Amino acid sequence: MKGNNIKTPGSTTRLLEENILFEDNHLIIINKLPSQIVQGDKTGDKPLADLVKDYIKVKYKKSGDVFLGVAHRLDRPVSGAVIFARTSKSLTRINALIKNREIHKTYWAVVKNKPPKDSDTLINFLRRDEARNKSFITGENTKNAQQASLSYTLIGSSDNYYLLEIDLQTGRHHQIRAQLSGIGCPIKGDLKYGYPRSNTDGSIHLHARKLHFIHPVTLNPVTIVASTPNDPVWNFFEHNFTEF
Repeated sequence: MKGNNIKTPGSTTRLLEENILFEDNHLIIINKLPSQIVQGDKTGDKPLADLVKDYIKVKYKKSGDVFLGVAHRLDRPVSGAVIFARTSKSLTRINALIKNREIHKTYWAVVKNKPPKDSDTLINFLRRDEARNKSFITGENTKNAQQASLSYTLIGSSDNYYLLEIDLQTGRHHQIRAQLSGIGCPIKGDLKYGYPRSNTDGSIHLHARKLHFIHPVTLNPVTIVASTPNDPVWNFFEHNFTEF
């Protein structure tokens, strides 16, 4: 269901309750649907951040504006775990964890082509083209190029696809999409980065699978695992290669 189909705060509450992965007084983590935008854009569709505000307003009977800080984002066609901060204090602290790379992020990606190695670390320099909303692998000395690093492991396969688990070391624009395309493994449905066909719902098969971090306020360890979207390809891998 797309976010802009949500008509009332009550229906928002019911929808989000199904997708809440973690909630306390400081943070709320949502399993984002691939059709949702995290923050508003030129489409005018209601973003996930506003839906979460509606949910908090209804559940906790809050009057007036609800504070919600967006700690990080996922591209619209990508699904999985997104962290929001419920207080300015927790937002400042979670931002510091992200800046210091103290949040361990694991992604799943489905690709058509088997990667050259079953596991590898990819280090590239990426240049972001704002006008085309796309990142390109380029040389180290290219103006505005940023180093991007990730490690992947082949963890599953079907008759037609391969499942990669990705540990992200940097957080560059479209990093996973660009780097996997660079080794001949564009993500299923990702026309922008070389996959030959789009998915019917506009999604791509990239999913923010797992987060692990020390809670910025309580200092307790937090591990979050987000289930994959409901489609035949994801369902096959979810049922056959669930590792947690």
